[in-house]
Amino acid sequence: MEQSGFPLLSFLIFLPLVGIVPILFMEARANKLVKVWAFVVTLAEFMFSLGLYGGFKPEAEGMQFVENHSWIARLGVSYHLGIDGISVLLVLLTTFLMAVAVLSSWNAVQEKMREYMILMLILEASMIGTFVALDLFLFYIFWEATLIPMYFLVGVWGGPRRIYAAIKFLLFTMAGSVLMLVAILVLYFNHGSTSGEYTFDLLKLIGTQLSGGSALLLFLAFAIAFAVKVPMFPFHTWLPDAHVEAPTAGSVILAGVLLKMGTYGFLRFCLPLFPQVSQQAAPVMSALAVVGIIYGALMSMIQKDIKSLVAYSSVSHLGAVMLGIFALNLAGIQGSVLQMVNHGLSTGALFLIVGMIYERRHTRMIEDFGGLSKQVPVLGAFFLIVTLSSIGLPGLNGFVGEFLVLWGAFQARTVYGVLGATGVVLSAAYMLWMFRRVMHGELKPENKALKDLSGREIAVLVPVIIMILLIGIYPKPFLTRTESSAVRLLSQVVQVQETTVGKVGR
Repeated sequence: MEQSGFPLLSFLIFLPLVGIVPILFMEARANKLVKVWAFVVTLAEFMFSLGLYGGFKPEAEGMQFVENHSWIARLGVSYHLGIDGISVLLVLLTTFLMAVAVLSSWNAVQEKMREYMILMLILEASMIGTFVALDLFLFYIFWEATLIPMYFLVGVWGGPRRIYAAIKFLLFTMAGSVLMLVAILVLYFNHGSTSGEYTFDLLKLIGTQLSGGSALLLFLAFAIAFAVKVPMFPFHTWLPDAHVEAPTAGSVILAGVLLKMGTYGFLRFCLPLFPQVSQQAAPVMSALAVVGIIYGALMSMIQKDIKSLVAYSSVSHLGAVMLGIFALNLAGIQGSVLQMVNHGLSTGALFLIVGMIYERRHTRMIEDFGGLSKQVPVLGAFFLIVTLSSIGLPGLNGFVGEFLVLWGAFQARTVYGVLGATGVVLSAAYMLWMFRRVMHGELKPENKALKDLSGREIAVLVPVIIMILLIGIYPKPFLTRTESSAVRLLSQVVQVQETTVGKVGR
């Protein structure tokens, strides 16, 4: 492990929290000042997070930017932070999307602006903490802390059924979290009884000897908690409600970052802590992933609400991520990590565009549109790029991740690779069909007064489009940062020979 000089990870966790303090002293009606300050804080957070990208050494062994301090020594709890090639991209995705989400809220949110921005900053700090915590006790605190701001963001600023959606989101996630907490405690006491050291440190807990039955039960407890968050089929039912009712920025962060906490959990905890069970469970997990890919795509096809369609598409896309993870090979792992980032960008941008359309027409029903490209051509151009990105067009970001995931799936189990590939075909079907019905055809009279994108809205979308193009054209910088971490992870689960999996990052 490489010790950190300047505590950059702590700085990134606490900067949003410090940024809340001036907001507390702003007048309740000073909406513009609150918005400007919140954007400045999130933009500064993103700029500082680039230090992780620049200072990260792809070939270095172990965790980097490490901070490790005793916290509750008597219980073996430590303030242990660190990142590797898997978590560094997710931290950057978090800081990037949060700045975009705050800027997108400029006109969408008009009431209780102080409270809204405070919750957004708390959410950012909690999400970053989740991705960098290497102590299970600390990880659990950050994991649970994300629930509170998202619950209020949906419940206060959401749509007509916001209370139902917020409570459903909270109950589903907390049910999984309770199982994970029990598993953490069992792992803690088991390690203490066998080694004499009671600790929550993840790196020390890896390799803990467990009986077959205990390992299976603990794996299931962690897996259910993470599967709910992903969400995997059949734990997905809370997601469409939460997405449809959430404000635009809430949907962006929910799809772009919060869902990745589940897939990240499988990579960071389930695979290294329970390697043998992970191998045994791989066929079942892959099968559930394939079901999610196909089910999510078919459900997307029949949706009448654009936002609901995009929500169900997340079930399909995250199923592909899970398929890559449980391929248990280098191509699959690297593809899944890259696809987490790709999904955050593409689906986040789709929710931004749907929100911009809703602000103009106050409806998201597909049948209410048609011919919008004639009236709002700039919006139509952005919409087309993001749609093609979502379906994996070569040259855009989605293609690279999907190709690696399917490559890994074919290497592991050909039948799952074939079935998983149907998701690519189905996503093209429902996305292009939706785009045609919304943007082409006859322009309805009620849509003739719509205005095209403003300068601020273009500024919201342009950075996302740049990243979509950059990853699609030149993915090497992202893949090289995940390669050594993926190989090290696989070495903890299966004996990986470079000659059999190849070096996809070079």
